[in-house]
Amino acid sequence: MADQPTKNKPMYYPWHHFVLLPAALVLAGYGIRRYLNVAGNDDEISRLWFTVMLLAVVGLGVLVMLRQHYALALQDRLIRLEVRQRYFELTGKSLRAWEPQLQMSQILALRFAGDAELPALVETAAKEKLSSKDIQARIQDFQFDYLRV
Repeated sequence: MADQPTKNKPMYYPWHHFVLLPAALVLAGYGIRRYLNVAGNDDEISRLWFTVMLLAVVGLGVLVMLRQHYALALQDRLIRLEVRQRYFELTGKSLRAWEPQLQMSQILALRFAGDAELPALVETAAKEKLSSKDIQARIQDFQFDYLRV
């Protein structure tokens, strides 16, 4: 029983959460504090601390944005797997034959299609190179996705 995963257990990536992010926070805070001490001076030291502060704050922002990017990329992969599974369950065939002809945006739009229309819509989207908006416009039984972040 000890090996079973627990629900709602937080997941940490040690290098990100305990090394890189705290170091960026400390550097940004220190850079801001040091710059505020020399702000208004027109010398090399004030320009140096402004540069350090700016780079630290931008770097911290990039770290936070990367975290969101990773979550969205993972969701895209899961949606592709979901559409593959649904297509296989409905047709008994693999979606991989159509995937080279489909863009990720098309697959993301196909997830909204109901089971009755998904197989035909996959083929139409691939053959006619439909945009994601065109795919969504053709869906009759729209299945909303309320779980996307």
